[in-house]
Amino acid sequence: MSDTPVQTSATVLTVRQVQDYHAMTLVAPAVAERFRPGQFLALAVGGAHSSRLLRRCLGVYEVKPDYGGTIEVVFEDTDPGTAWLAGLRSRDRLDLAGPLGRPFRLPRDPVHCLLVGGGAGGAALFALADTLRRRDCQVHFLLGGPTGRQVFGSRTAQRIGDSATVVTDDGSTGERGTVAEAMPRVIAATGADVVYACGPTTLLRSVTRVAGDHGLPSQVSVQEFLQQTAACGIGSCLTCMLPMYGDDGVTRMVRACADGPVLRGDRVRWGDVGTIPFDALGAPRALSVPDGGSA
Repeated sequence: MSDTPVQTSATVLTVRQVQDYHAMTLVAPAVAERFRPGQFLALAVGGAHSSRLLRRCLGVYEVKPDYGGTIEVVFEDTDPGTAWLAGLRSRDRLDLAGPLGRPFRLPRDPVHCLLVGGGAGGAALFALADTLRRRDCQVHFLLGGPTGRQVFGSRTAQRIGDSATVVTDDGSTGERGTVAEAMPRVIAATGADVVYACGPTTLLRSVTRVAGDHGLPSQVSVQEFLQQTAACGIGSCLTCMLPMYGDDGVTRMVRACADGPVLRGDRVRWGDVGTIPFDALGAPRALSVPDGGSA
């Protein structure tokens, strides 16, 4: 099957509340059969007569190409566009494009994989887990959030993972603490060989640091950054740029949607996300002003 994304009209099967989030299942066979873990969908919002022109880019929780071609996304109601999506009902139709973006890179041989998630973004790890298990990899989950209601998929992780650790800031579910605090212990207990992560940008930054401290490669999905900044989902609008080191050590601005959303964690300049560093290739230069002059 071609990896080329498609734009299609999808039928809503269900929309349900899951803790603090919404899970929507769509019938979209052409998208389901092309999907690879880590890719995302760009959904049009607001209907035919809406003034909301920008799509919403959402990660994918589950795909069932053999059961009518369904695809499920998980999202938080944070703006008028996502509120409109949450209000859809069975048999409603919406326009979507996908699957978009670069997927997770998969190990060639069976290895021990640590999947780290936070918030609704952690939903994207479950399609990855299914694929890794089919490759005979061990799959260990570490999920976190401010409260238990903001940790998505903890029960599913416990059911399908070789192990599952849940941490919350307030201790309402699992252990009290943060993902960064729990990671060293989980890495040691699971013998992790590689780290995959998806969630808030602050979580990805800490996950990358801890993985690097333990000499582990990390792949991170910058979906939250993509959802907050992207306007098109296909790399044309250039609103979701972030700085990354290249193989040559030079910083370049890359598009979270087209060059990601999955990126090498150790290559992202996390402290400069949301800016254009002065030393990035092609960055604007300050005007040179002669002594006594003014710009």
